[in-house]
Amino acid sequence: MPDGNDAITVKVLTGIGEADQQGWDACAGPGNPFLSHAFLSALEESGSVGRKSGWQPSHLAAYDGSGRMVGAVPAYLKSHSYGEYVFDHAWANAYERAGGSYYPKLQVAVPFTPVPGPRLLVAPGPQAVAVADALVAALEQVAERYGVSSAHVTFPERGDWDRLGAAGWLRRLGVQYHWHNRGYGSFDEFLEALNSRKRKAIRKERREVAESSVRLHTLTGNDLKPEHWDAFHRFYLDTADRKWGGGYLNRRFFELLGRTMADRVVLVMCEDGGEWVAGALNLLGDDALYGRNWGSDGRYRFLHFEACYYRALDFAIERGLARVEAGAQGEHKIQRGYLPVPTYSAHWIADPGFRRAVERYLEQERPAVEAEIEALDDELSPYRREG
Repeated sequence: MPDGNDAITVKVLTGIGEADQQGWDACAGPGNPFLSHAFLSALEESGSVGRKSGWQPSHLAAYDGSGRMVGAVPAYLKSHSYGEYVFDHAWANAYERAGGSYYPKLQVAVPFTPVPGPRLLVAPGPQAVAVADALVAALEQVAERYGVSSAHVTFPERGDWDRLGAAGWLRRLGVQYHWHNRGYGSFDEFLEALNSRKRKAIRKERREVAESSVRLHTLTGNDLKPEHWDAFHRFYLDTADRKWGGGYLNRRFFELLGRTMADRVVLVMCEDGGEWVAGALNLLGDDALYGRNWGSDGRYRFLHFEACYYRALDFAIERGLARVEAGAQGEHKIQRGYLPVPTYSAHWIADPGFRRAVERYLEQERPAVEAEIEALDDELSPYRREG
């Protein structure tokens, strides 16, 4: 390197187990639980992720001259486009009709998890910028050596998105719905920030659940028992069967999650007549609560909103968290205080002609998404506006 620092070596790992846990977590940082060695290990060890699932681990790990791990990228060879939440099925179909082979592709992501976070994981230090640039270059080299059609980085933070764009990757915008804590001391204080109509609607929904036979329990750490995971996995499969025709995550994954990350789990379980009837899974970060999965045995009026959104806000306010991220899709979240925010993805495409076609498409899509975010915030925001 021109500044005299040690050379950086990047290796491809065929499993997260090949990476030193302490080294990986030092690069990932403590803020986002989905990037932790424990979470990615639970996916692989349970078999939820692996060759048979179409998510073949191909992580990158960067080392300095002394052999210390200084960077990492969670990456997978994909034989399909499921479980990503940034949809490229139309791109795949177009390329296949033109005679190309879209799969396999290289995917930088946390499987089945549309949670924004860093994707170029870099340990703090004087080489941080050089390591990040080396990881971008390594992604391109790996994609070329594997002969894949494309590489995709989904849900990166804005800084990673800009770095990839500067390296020539195509950039795409999406939208999610997040709640931001404005220093609320209680849920009622949050409600006072809303306009009267939305405030009354939320109070009505919470009151109806409170007056029903259902009781809700917010569980974390040692409160989590096998019976809770048995029930929640059943709810998860029921919802997955109705939405997608099958669940990505198996019972073993939830067992490992509870064993290795119990203090990061916030599980809202709903009980009726001594039986578990519904549940909502969240994971806790340093300054955010991330809503992930919901499922129910039956239909309970407003219970989804209470378990997934309002109990998450209760928890975040009590803990002083900066935000709650409620996941992908769902404009109904806006009237409950979760406002639209942009999400990002970046795309490297090998074929020049196909790249030009996707670039033209994205040049039209980006301003449309920006306009959508602005319109949703302006027209549907439940918050009171001064004047």
